[in-house]
Amino acid sequence: MGPDADALDDAPLMAALSAKGRKRSVLIAGHATSITLEDPFWDALKSLARAKGVTLPRLIEDIDERRGTNLSSALRLYVLYHLEQRP
Repeated sequence: MGPDADALDDAPLMAALSAKGRKRSVLIAGHATSITLEDPFWDALKSLARAKGVTLPRLIEDIDERRGTNLSSALRLYVLYHLEQRP
């Protein structure tokens, strides 16, 4: 094990790394769409939607209109992009 092995002993991190995908149905452009994401991604998307002053379905619809990959991956990449933009 490398010097960063102790970092993986953090209980909240271990819980996040063990998160199971949860399937949810979201209405996008008038159609029900099933999306599977882990809870930490759902939570981050809800926070980003609140910060932008839009509903979660509206944010997902905006991402859906601009995506170049499957929707679940696009949502994860959107969250990652915004995390990387933090100071």
